[in-house]
Amino acid sequence: MIGISNGAPWGFRGKDGEPIGFHPDLVRAAFARLGVSKVNMVIAEFGALIPALNANRFDAIAAGLYISPERCKLVAFSDPDLKLADAALVMKGNPKKVHSYADIAARENVRFGVGRGSTTAKNASAAGVPQDRTQLFPDIQSNVSALLSGRIDVAAFSAPTVARILSDANISGLERVTPFQGAGGQDRFGYSAIAFRTDDSDLRDLYNAQLRALKSDGTVAKIMAKYGFSDEETAPDLKSDQLCNGN
Repeated sequence: MIGISNGAPWGFRGKDGEPIGFHPDLVRAAFARLGVSKVNMVIAEFGALIPALNANRFDAIAAGLYISPERCKLVAFSDPDLKLADAALVMKGNPKKVHSYADIAARENVRFGVGRGSTTAKNASAAGVPQDRTQLFPDIQSNVSALLSGRIDVAAFSAPTVARILSDANISGLERVTPFQGAGGQDRFGYSAIAFRTDDSDLRDLYNAQLRALKSDGTVAKIMAKYGFSDEETAPDLKSDQLCNGN
């Protein structure tokens, strides 16, 4: 039994009612290699996933959980499957040829949009994007609307949010900026993984072995592309223990 949260592109209910998404597809592929043909997915509120896992209601969580030292005290993470940082959206063709926060800061004709109070906004400000060319939006929809209507030239979000926007069949005419350089010349990364109970390290280790195989044979890359992730999100060869220790 796998717990997911109903949020694209991580894990969500498809048109036929069957849970789909980057992590459900990845987990199914991994367990199929172990001879498990049916993996049950249960949708729950994001904040309830870890408590439910530790109450034995789930065997794992496949919901885009970021590895953090705090969460590592509660769950046993798999090795990372994605590396995630800020990402940007522009109109198709990238008319202003923007590829970094530094580009936005340096070009006075580039208007920028970002979520009010977001980490992305803080990263852009740290990279020197001026406030007088930055529009702050209360939600994703209003930011995307401003870009589509030409009121801004670039909109920045987290990489999963960009993937979710581009997967929406009702939105067209946009593209992700690739490559895109984050704050201060250095991207600020997070790493996502599957979470298991701390007393299920054997199951976690079995999963890790299959994850390595799926990375090697290109399956992970195919699932990434299916849900709008780019090569920039390819996870490096890191172990969860390294990230749990803050390294």
